[in-house]
Amino acid sequence: LVKHYADDVVVIHQGKVVEQGAVAQIFEQSQSAYTQNLLNHSFGQAISIQDAVPLLRLKQLEVKFSIKKGWFNRTTQYLAAVEALDLSLAQGHSLGVVGESGAGKSSLALAVVRLIKSRGQIQFGEHDLNQLSQKALRPLRRDFQIVFQDPFASLNPRMSVEQIIAEGLTLKPLSSFERTQRVENVLTQVELPVAFKSYYPHELSGGQRQRVALARALVLQPKLLILDEPTSALDRSTQRSIVALLRRLQHEQGISYLFISHDLQVVRALCQQVLVLRHAKVVELQATEQLFEQPQSDYTRQLIQASQYQ
Repeated sequence: LVKHYADDVVVIHQGKVVEQGAVAQIFEQSQSAYTQNLLNHSFGQAISIQDAVPLLRLKQLEVKFSIKKGWFNRTTQYLAAVEALDLSLAQGHSLGVVGESGAGKSSLALAVVRLIKSRGQIQFGEHDLNQLSQKALRPLRRDFQIVFQDPFASLNPRMSVEQIIAEGLTLKPLSSFERTQRVENVLTQVELPVAFKSYYPHELSGGQRQRVALARALVLQPKLLILDEPTSALDRSTQRSIVALLRRLQHEQGISYLFISHDLQVVRALCQQVLVLRHAKVVELQATEQLFEQPQSDYTRQLIQASQYQ
């Protein structure tokens, strides 16, 4: 955006001016390593993974919201947020879900973890989550966790980092020492200093808060992570570090990701498959590189072109 709308650029790092000049000069002949890092839009490549057994299977899953109309709200109409779809996600694999705002991406994510009502099958391992009562579902929730878009809004500002991460461990028969050990271990996993456990959310940067949100999910050792726009509120260099971290965790722990995003460059760097949604409908589902090289719909081509413009 700066390149297309500004005349001059000032680059600031840690309170100091690193570089300044005309747009063409900064973008084409930048002098500092920091500026060159900001201009680097490469996120790397998704890891290559062998075929594995399905962990999550959705069959004719649909989400509809009721709308009351007419006199005394007697007439009920339904708005389709996700029309009936089928998909499968294997253990240790990543599936990207992309589309414009309002396409149904977040509704799909919330339906999978039973935070909103849906129809159809949500087969997670041996269980159809839509057939389970809340009581029967509760023990399974540690196996699938969700990380939200806004890390500041999703973290309790009155709790320390240690309290936030350890909250999900309270139902486990662990001593206070064991809980502290797990918190420290997961902070190391997400590449944060152990000393951060005494910090509060307002003392952290956006990227650090998102790592805490990720640590809160990882401490329960889930099999599936649903990531709903986890990098959209972050700057490009922080996005790259989060994507690299997610790749490393997947390689080391075999976690499956359902990755919701509007940024195809991020999705390409993390996911082996991509599902494209538009107006609550599936446009296409392909292997990632095949989708980028041979998109089957005009809409997907538009999304790819927009991501290259960014």
